Amino acid sequence: QVQLVESGGALVEAGGSLRLSCTASGSISSINTMAWYRQTPGNQRELAAEITRSGSTNYADSVKGRFTISTDDANRTVYLQMYSLKPEDTAVYFCNINLRINYWSKITTHWSQGTQVTVSS
Repeated sequence: QVQLVESGGALVEAGGSLRLSCTASGSISSINTMAWYRQTPGNQRELAAEITRSGSTNYADSVKGRFTISTDDANRTVYLQMYSLKPEDTAVYFCNINLRINYWSKITTHWSQGTQVTVSS
């Protein structure tokens, strides 16, 4: 089965930086999109950033200009570089990857376990 291993969550002071990483392993034929979502208690899980195979990116307005999503395709890894962190960025961050396990298979979605990012004020 496909496994997403995520790391990088930490406690950081406001204005600081942090980089999250997520690596996919297992049976994977191709990856369609990679993305980062975040969720706080009582709220819906929301898209923070996404990137396609071609390199096209999309960011939530709340993180635009501060967060950068990038990939290492050879290692099936997606990163989220976060700058100028604010207390409002505090959340559990999840990696999401849409992929095919075989050339002939349908696209399936997979999630990481989530990592806690806490920004102190």
